[in-house]
Amino acid sequence: MDFEHLLSSHRGKACVVSVELFPDGSYGNIRIVAGNKAHCADSEALTHHPFEPGCPYEACFPKNQNFEEHCYRCICDGRPIHAYVNLYMMDLWLNMFLLPLESDQENIGYCFYCYDVAPKADSTAMADLSADTASEVLKSCIKLRGSSDIKQAFHEVVDDVREICGADHCCILLTDDEKRSCTNFAESLREGASLFPMSRYMDGFYNVVKTWPDTLAGSTCVIIKDERDMEKLREQNPIWAASLEQAGVNSVVLFSLRHGKVMLGYMWVLNFDTANAIKIKETLEVTTFFLASEVASYQFLNKLEIMSTIDSLTGVKNRNEMNNRVDEIVAGREPVPVAVLFADLNGLKRVNDEQGHNAGDAMLCSAASILQVVFHDGDVYRAGGDEFMILISQIDEDELQNRLARVHFLSGKTEDIRFSIGSCYGKKDIRKAMRLADERMYAFKNAYYEAHPELKYR
Repeated sequence: MDFEHLLSSHRGKACVVSVELFPDGSYGNIRIVAGNKAHCADSEALTHHPFEPGCPYEACFPKNQNFEEHCYRCICDGRPIHAYVNLYMMDLWLNMFLLPLESDQENIGYCFYCYDVAPKADSTAMADLSADTASEVLKSCIKLRGSSDIKQAFHEVVDDVREICGADHCCILLTDDEKRSCTNFAESLREGASLFPMSRYMDGFYNVVKTWPDTLAGSTCVIIKDERDMEKLREQNPIWAASLEQAGVNSVVLFSLRHGKVMLGYMWVLNFDTANAIKIKETLEVTTFFLASEVASYQFLNKLEIMSTIDSLTGVKNRNEMNNRVDEIVAGREPVPVAVLFADLNGLKRVNDEQGHNAGDAMLCSAASILQVVFHDGDVYRAGGDEFMILISQIDEDELQNRLARVHFLSGKTEDIRFSIGSCYGKKDIRKAMRLADERMYAFKNAYYEAHPELKYR
């Protein structure tokens, strides 16, 4: 067949792809049988070899199972296919179009492939979707941006995605490779489905998750839609295949969630409507792009919230959070705690002067740990410097005294941690309770230095 005339009229990168078709519905060799000037130049720049007509497609492009599936489906279904894909391994975005062509051979099909790559996502190309797909993606974006409860919004979105895909299960898993762990961030399970929720599998599931990058092999997704695909997965990733089969999964679409170059996790649907695999991939390709952005924003805001409420050195709540809590109590929006304590760490200046600030920081961390262990049912705040405040909502007075004795016992087992502690029990006015506890702490501190004059002001 004469493909040269067809290709010469196209100014962008274009080529003709052939697919070897087998009677059982599978496919064999996929080749680039012809290419225009733009394609030949692009292929040579990528491979550093002149383009050879009839070469295996991986001589021109990175090997990719999803590309193979698109070519096969375009030819077998006899309809155009458009995809906009993030080639994250190359830090590029690929805008691709496939058009079916007539074939004069019984076991060979052809499609016209034109494509372009860019270093950044193009919103125009991303929006060039079918009306149904664009509508579904838009609904997800509105839910995520319009909700005051972002976690609930994510649960609603995975509900929608599961229904769009006609699937039994949809889940967003976030990963932490440093901690070698994964978190079930949002999940939807169809009522009456034979599958179990992810809580059943989370213990040790990271051992499965860590096999996924090799299976993706540079692609944004993996689609397992039938027994033939599952057999390929058994060869490529037996660990994951076994876990799917044990769970009763017969089809799966897995997408990575990436924000820029940062890997956030994965989204998957299980036991989906395989007849709509191409549309499902198109929908999830764009949906996961926006989901990854929202997950990254959520994690960033969560980190900011932690930074604004937690003391970075000791891990207890910081002064800002302490002031906010007191303000809420004064305003009557939170109940008054039954016990208020102030604890001052004696001798920190001496340790800083004689052993250095690293030793002083270690001393503060150890002191905070003792307070958190003893007052595990309360809230420990670093009020500033070497001073801590503890608020306890429910405790009787005898137990409070036992806890104070426990603090002094544990600190006495250390080399240099000694506390001066003042407490107030049962006051209905939080500010009066704080003032009394603070006064009693300083009285304790003065008595301590009278007993140890050599440590005074040190």
